[in-house]
Amino acid sequence: MLLQKIESLINEVNTLNATNSEELEALRLKYLSKKGEINALMVDFRNVAPEDKKAVGMKINELKQLALDKINGLREQLETQDSSSDDIDLTRTPYPIQLGTRHPLSIVKNEIVEIFQRMGFTLADGPEVEDDLHIFTKMNFAADHPARDMQDTFFVEESALNDVTKNILLRSHTSSVQARVMEKQQPPIRVICPGRVYRNEAITARAHCFFHQIEGLYIDENVSFTDLKQVMLTFAQEMFGPDTKIRLRPSYFPFTEPSAEMDISCHICGGVGCGFCKHTGWVEILGCGMVDPNVLELCGIDSKKYSGYAFGLGVERITNLKYQVSDLRMFSENDKRFLEEFEAAN
Repeated sequence: MLLQKIESLINEVNTLNATNSEELEALRLKYLSKKGEINALMVDFRNVAPEDKKAVGMKINELKQLALDKINGLREQLETQDSSSDDIDLTRTPYPIQLGTRHPLSIVKNEIVEIFQRMGFTLADGPEVEDDLHIFTKMNFAADHPARDMQDTFFVEESALNDVTKNILLRSHTSSVQARVMEKQQPPIRVICPGRVYRNEAITARAHCFFHQIEGLYIDENVSFTDLKQVMLTFAQEMFGPDTKIRLRPSYFPFTEPSAEMDISCHICGGVGCGFCKHTGWVEILGCGMVDPNVLELCGIDSKKYSGYAFGLGVERITNLKYQVSDLRMFSENDKRFLEEFEAAN
């Protein structure tokens, strides 16, 4: 009698089917749970004659294994259907998709950040959509400075709040991050500010309407131009090699005084002169200078007690120097062939 019941259950299990996970779970509970059909057979198994126990026991084990295999098979079938039914992308290439690599700008940016972090600088970040106050006013730009003109800046909106006009624009340099840091923190301050910036320029092989900068700021008591020069020399030698030389040429920036442009000895010709450095032996890489006292005061820092230096460099510029990329547009065109050239640098 018990064997007939087991055979009947075997026939049932062989015909099991489920169209969703709820139905499958109901089948599992019916046959394999503690209160299920197979476990209930063990009650009747106690009354089986001793000489028949071996045969009946083997039959029960066969039923249990069959139920396990059937339910696991149905589960795999449902999982396969879920992953393949509605998620097929008919536009996907039949060829294997290759993994990408880090972008050359990311490679160089990370290297620059790492160098300055080893010198004690910390990272600071700020919004890309900024106000005139932090981009220009607190950086000592005059009200009629050309950089405020629409030809050089992307203005988003002009709003009036409490009779005060507040221009909103895409930041044209990451100096706005420095302004925000100085507002919130008293010296000592030692930060670097990497980020994307925007300028209203024609897109050519040598210029783009957006690019990437890393600016640095150090403010403390008794900071001198000598400190700035030593940090710049250390950076140049870490980035381009221990034999790299630097030179500082007088320049002008509204937020630093004195200001300088920094050149490095051409790492391609070793300073002898070549087409890359226009046969001068020198290549310009960044601007720097001592923070103007007006900037300190505008940001709430006592300029009589504290002094500091700042510097700014373009990531695309440094990347060009390292990898000699002739067209800046390549950095933003997402050409896989171009990006594959930097696999070894990752």
